Amino acid sequence: MLDKTMTFSLGSDREDDIRKILTTVYDALKEKGYNPINQIVGYILSEDPTYITTHNNARSLICRIDRDELLQVLLKSYLGE
Repeated sequence: MLDKTMTFSLGSDREDDIRKILTTVYDALKEKGYNPINQIVGYILSEDPTYITTHNNARSLICRIDRDELLQVLLKSYLGE
């Protein structure tokens, strides 16, 4: 078992949902005067939702995303896949 690589995949609908949520969270943080990138990175590293504002329901939305899913979407976007 340990000699095989595990695979992880999301459906395109789920990726679209995550992108929409992340955009909403980003916009809410920006509206409240925070640096959205720093706050989202803090959330990803710590999984502490207090890095995310409650403005526009952003904290509740980000908690709907599993951190592994969020990282996968971000990495795919960064690498242009």
